[in-house]
Amino acid sequence: MDSTPTVPPAIRIRDLVKQYAASGKAPGKLALQGVSFDVPQGQIFGLLGPNGAGKSTLINTLAGLVMKTSGSVEIWGHDIDRDRRNAKASIGIVPQEIVFDPFFTPIEVLENQAGLYGVPKALRRSMDLLRAVHLEDKAKAYARTLSGGMKRRLLIAKALVHNPPIIVLDEPTAGVDVELRRQLWELVSHLNKEEGVTVVLTTHYLEEAEELCERIAIINHGQLIANKPTRELVDMAREKIVVLTLDRDVPAAPQHPAFRKSVISGERQVEVTYDKDQMNAGEVLALVQGQGYAIVDVSTREADLEDVFVTLTSEPAQAA
Repeated sequence: MDSTPTVPPAIRIRDLVKQYAASGKAPGKLALQGVSFDVPQGQIFGLLGPNGAGKSTLINTLAGLVMKTSGSVEIWGHDIDRDRRNAKASIGIVPQEIVFDPFFTPIEVLENQAGLYGVPKALRRSMDLLRAVHLEDKAKAYARTLSGGMKRRLLIAKALVHNPPIIVLDEPTAGVDVELRRQLWELVSHLNKEEGVTVVLTTHYLEEAEELCERIAIINHGQLIANKPTRELVDMAREKIVVLTLDRDVPAAPQHPAFRKSVISGERQVEVTYDKDQMNAGEVLALVQGQGYAIVDVSTREADLEDVFVTLTSEPAQAA
């Protein structure tokens, strides 16, 4: 019998429902419909879903900004209703919007936030946090003079002033350039690997989720439709694409009932999509050659998280 103690989850959500109040004759929107999942300790956990899926409602519930209709939420073992103070102290939220007083300096922003959380002056680590987000040299500059990327990094430092074991990053790389996105990825990975912070990440950049997250939950129409390790979720995609360069111009893409799709993608180039559970690339090549074409070059592309996301969110929502 295995006596290994079970590590409790960083966040535990059970049967979470949120229905907003009715407006006139219109019924209130049912934003969350019985959502249940755990966020494991020590992981980078992805929370994905299309616009309007319920992600923001869920995050605002964790932050204490939205009152749930029913269900239960525990943050680091603290129930958000019965032990609100400790629940709020166990989580830091980095919002999408860049909001802070432009006339404060970064060091003042962090000191004020630490004061709001009741962190004694002797235990504050404002300069350490600015150093961690590469803003030490901007400590005494007005926040309004910072670039957009610097402001996002300052928001991350602000969420960490009370040393929470969990941080939620809501679209942290929205609207930033590729290089800054890479820097933020490195910062998130450092927080997780070196500082031991559990990270919940929402993002519309699916390659970001695929690269960073160990596990991903997908919400659609207020329901949880998937909650799996990232690799397992990607493996759900059954489609594969083979790109063929042919020996002559192609008046129409070669077709066969076994192909999911076959389209002309360039000069003398065809993309054939097929179900990898039903056939392999060699069989695709043989079928194309059987239609009189010689194949000059071949490349393949595996399905990725974006393919899975599109497939899952285009179907009616159903339990994970």
